[in-house]
Amino acid sequence: MLTVRTGGREVVHDLTGQCRGFVRGRGDGLLHVFVPHATAGVAVLELGSGSDDDLLAALGDLLPADDRWRHRHGSRGHGRAHVLPALVPPYATLPVLGGEIALGTWQSVALVDLNVDNAVRSVRLSFLSA
Repeated sequence: MLTVRTGGREVVHDLTGQCRGFVRGRGDGLLHVFVPHATAGVAVLELGSGSDDDLLAALGDLLPADDRWRHRHGSRGHGRAHVLPALVPPYATLPVLGGEIALGTWQSVALVDLNVDNAVRSVRLSFLSA
């Protein structure tokens, strides 16, 4: 179980290094990444080239932080964070070959979190051997 401190802001947080460390030396199999939260997701995408900011902007367009949401506790627009996992699922399963995640050249594993009310997130990593 990983603990990620998001700082109470919308974030796309890179988990790739921690995921690589977890599978190193384990051989072939599957890495499963899961966030046990109703308001966060896991994405596989290019990071560091602006794509993370583009994702947050796109999610802001799709899920505005306003008062349209029926789920209304927490900060303004908090209900949108509860819709996020329908668009960015709370899990990803990735192939592992020879103890390395079989990601494409520019792919990374990221926690996507729009919930500004929770500054600490858990991420569960599991490995299933082939």
